[in-house]
Amino acid sequence: MKIKYSKEADILLIELRDGTPADSIDLKEGVILHLDKEGLPLEIEILDASKLTMLKEISVMVPIEVAR
Repeated sequence: MKIKYSKEADILLIELRDGTPADSIDLKEGVILHLDKEGLPLEIEILDASKLTMLKEISVMVPIEVAR
């Protein structure tokens, strides 16, 4: 998973997995779910993100690699 934010465009993009978007669904105003050709979720796009989310509060848990 990757999270990208464009300050200039004020768009938050949450990439769930790799792939090429083939379709999209408006979940609510300013929140778009992009789907692959099989209809599986690829990414979530949030327009005007600074107005809808608290960007400082977004965090991602990353798995810790275990040394062997």
